[in-house]
Amino acid sequence: MAEKQSFPDLAYALLKKVKKRYLKSGDFNGFHVSATRNSRAEIIAAVELVKSGLVEVVGPSDYPNIHIRPWSPRRTVDAQSEELLNLTGDDYGVCLYPTKKTLKKQKLPTRFDDAPFSRAMARGCSTLELAFFSSDVLESYRNDARYMFGMGDFGINFLLSDEAYDNREVPNKDRVGLMHLGFAYDMRRYDTEISDSPIIRRVAAFYGDLEDLTPAHQQRWASYQVEDEGISPHPVWYGSQMGHWPDGVGPFERLTLELKSINDLFENVWNARLFRVHEPPEDFGWLLRADQREWDHFILSFDKMLSDNINGAALDVAGVPKKNERGDSIGTIGRLELFMTSNNVSPEQAKWAVKPIRDIRSARQKPAHILRTNVSDHTFIRKQRDLIHDVDEVLINIRQWLSSHPRNQDWKEPWPNAKDYPL
Repeated sequence: MAEKQSFPDLAYALLKKVKKRYLKSGDFNGFHVSATRNSRAEIIAAVELVKSGLVEVVGPSDYPNIHIRPWSPRRTVDAQSEELLNLTGDDYGVCLYPTKKTLKKQKLPTRFDDAPFSRAMARGCSTLELAFFSSDVLESYRNDARYMFGMGDFGINFLLSDEAYDNREVPNKDRVGLMHLGFAYDMRRYDTEISDSPIIRRVAAFYGDLEDLTPAHQQRWASYQVEDEGISPHPVWYGSQMGHWPDGVGPFERLTLELKSINDLFENVWNARLFRVHEPPEDFGWLLRADQREWDHFILSFDKMLSDNINGAALDVAGVPKKNERGDSIGTIGRLELFMTSNNVSPEQAKWAVKPIRDIRSARQKPAHILRTNVSDHTFIRKQRDLIHDVDEVLINIRQWLSSHPRNQDWKEPWPNAKDYPL
């Protein structure tokens, strides 16, 4: 008959199993413990390992999928120990994970040598622990046709396209899977009363996603990493990653919603759409780098969404003249202003409504006629936020005005209670 293991030997053997499972599972999974799989002596050994700070417990109350460690334990050592001691045959069980203390001096496989985020996970970082980066880390993916890059108000997704994935000429180091990234902000130097105080935009990524990058891309991302002090992930993005539905829209989605609503309302009355399209171009979104070149490209795209997007034929149907009393041609923005004043909008209100659109058209024309030096300007992010807000406010007012037309009395706003997020 085999000799019974002493308690220290049992605890040591269990710790060895926990470390082996964590480092060799491929996804840094936990070691599953339950009342039906493990003896009472092993469970008590696990409790002692928890109290010694060598292992951590992830149970159903921590996260639905106990086989990954989402974050450092948010429960006390006593609460973790109590859960282990109270396991019954009806419970699925919990998972044990080695702590950073346990893994600090652990010899790691050579596969982690050139993969900094995999190495960080191997040293005890959690799957849903956040790392932050300067936003220009995304430029190469946005500008590389091999990647599908989608930017929203609150975050970004990108992945290697199917075509590129099937192309044998694409090196293995660039075969990057789907990344779910969020925007984050450092507002420590921002002051509403100081016009040139900066808003610093960062990119937030989970260690579990970063670990899926190839070693070459992990090294690239590590070179853009910034300290996390003072940085907060966008609450809508972070909430969505935790399974919460968004409670509002960002400024770009608001722009899209308002253009579509204006089109629907205009069409109800004049059987034509005021704007040719309401969906923005693929590369229309937040600045990834606060410099002149990014700003000029944004202004060009924004003008295409507004001035260039106004459907002159729709204004023809609405009976808006193409020439003034002197016989001079009226530009599209001028015709939009005339359309409003011809339909019971005061000249002052109509002028206010078209001002941001005129400003964008004017700003677009400047870089077209002069050579510019590309310079950094930390105020561009704030200027972009304020400009989109001004345009959205105008579009909301135009939409509300059109919705008051008798033919639009049955029209319903798509998301009337949506909160507006300026960033």
